[in-house]
Amino acid sequence: MKAALAQINATVGDLSGNARKIADVARRAYDQGARLVVAPELALTGYPPEDLLLRPAFMKACADALADLARQVSDLDGLHLVVGHPHQFAGQGDVRTKSLSVLQRFNAASVLAGGRVLGTYCKRELPNYQVFDERRYFVSGRDAGLPPFVFEVQGMRVGLLICEDAWFDEPARAATDAGAQLLCVLNASPFHLDKAGDRQDRMCERARGTGCALLYAHLVGGQDEVVFDGASFACDAQGVVRARAAAFEEDLLLVDLSADGTVTGALAPEPELEAQAWQALVLGVRDYLGKNGFPGALIGLSGGIDSALVLAIAVDALGADKVHAVMMPSPYTAEISWVDARDMARRLGVRYDEIGVSPMFDAFRASLAPLFAGRAEDTTEENLQARIRGTLLMALSNKFGAIVLTTGNKSEMATGYCTLYGDMAGGFAVIKDVAKTLVYRLAEWKNRQPTRLADGSTGAVIPERIITRPPSAELRPDQTDQDSLPPYEVLDAILARYMEEDQGVDEIVAAGFDRAVVERVTRLIRLNEYKRRQAPVGIRITHRAFGRDWRYPITSKFRA
Repeated sequence: MKAALAQINATVGDLSGNARKIADVARRAYDQGARLVVAPELALTGYPPEDLLLRPAFMKACADALADLARQVSDLDGLHLVVGHPHQFAGQGDVRTKSLSVLQRFNAASVLAGGRVLGTYCKRELPNYQVFDERRYFVSGRDAGLPPFVFEVQGMRVGLLICEDAWFDEPARAATDAGAQLLCVLNASPFHLDKAGDRQDRMCERARGTGCALLYAHLVGGQDEVVFDGASFACDAQGVVRARAAAFEEDLLLVDLSADGTVTGALAPEPELEAQAWQALVLGVRDYLGKNGFPGALIGLSGGIDSALVLAIAVDALGADKVHAVMMPSPYTAEISWVDARDMARRLGVRYDEIGVSPMFDAFRASLAPLFAGRAEDTTEENLQARIRGTLLMALSNKFGAIVLTTGNKSEMATGYCTLYGDMAGGFAVIKDVAKTLVYRLAEWKNRQPTRLADGSTGAVIPERIITRPPSAELRPDQTDQDSLPPYEVLDAILARYMEEDQGVDEIVAAGFDRAVVERVTRLIRLNEYKRRQAPVGIRITHRAFGRDWRYPITSKFRA
């Protein structure tokens, strides 16, 4: 039997568009001989639909879209199309006539054949950790007493699982006990660095444990802060990956399956870690702007590495014609910052403008002078410069419709080395989950990639001096980041242990870090929760980002 994994980029809420995309790819797969086509988890709605699921009108529209999708592929004789969608029912009768209070809602997968729904499977394991909160919306199919669903295609019996189901023994065992010879797993598994390897290892383990070949159909695309990396795959009954789709792009993976569990198909390469991060950030920017209708992006270009990295990502995501870089020098901006900012804008071919902030900065200081009399200048004046820049960028955004991409990294977000209504002002935080040490690695990685520059030559995107000079906010004379923060290698290591691994102060100190430094860093993390709550949404690329999977109280006296 020939099967196809329909790795699509769905848009949340675009029910007709998603259905049309699924139908089109199913038709393309059918024309190439596939009689089983598997679309990802909640492909009909996009993932995650969140509180849209609580609206009766949305659930009715989902039911209508599923019926319409079945009609769209009804002429494809012998096709079995598996599609993920939300499903609700209550006993007998038409679910759309029932009271919402008696309906149960499920994360489901239906098999469409001959213009109708052949059967529906309801997810049994509902994740409720990290970015997931499926128990808010769905009932477990197992808890509702619903059986597994197994169907037959060309003599092969196929069992369905949905994402988290395949990480546990019971759902797969229930499917094989019901006669499944092949497992199809529908997935919308948010990306983080190196997750693809873990995912493949667990699915191969599941295939070996059941003695069944396994198809893993995965979503691709950006949705607010999460990114789905695609890389759908198929492994044989011995637990060896035999076919894999491309990562971070739509793809149609065709595989040939035999009754003995043999699998053959194209095997796309796995990207290295820096490539994973880069492609995730590019995809996140492209889809956030594209799916929300922004015509372009605005970036405050400082001559520093963070804004340089964001500019390079934005150009890869959108094209140079949709990116506008603005340099806003203050009295403390070094000449080399001007030179490097101009150089980078020229290399990439983006529109570049300069707006000096000194006149506005002087006016603010003059207005505040009577109130500040007798007090020395401090971070107040530094923040004024950042807030003037934020105001200018937001004015340009209002006038031209482009969204401001902020340039703060994870190390800064953690410690509060950022200014509310200043460098935090904007609509999308591209590198919010990228630690400063990874910022440098990504910049160096990008410069190693053959890139055609705006003048037609091939060379580095980011000027070398931007990477090698000491980082500085340039808000006071001779300022460097290390005036206020520990070395980034130390800071990021402590941040990873405390935030991403939930280690306490004593554990981190026991690992060899200076107690005073650890206590200072963890104190900064706690103190700046109120800032992070007001930061723009940003792309998640680690397993613990400052977003949906970081829910700490602003007001808290706990210290450890």
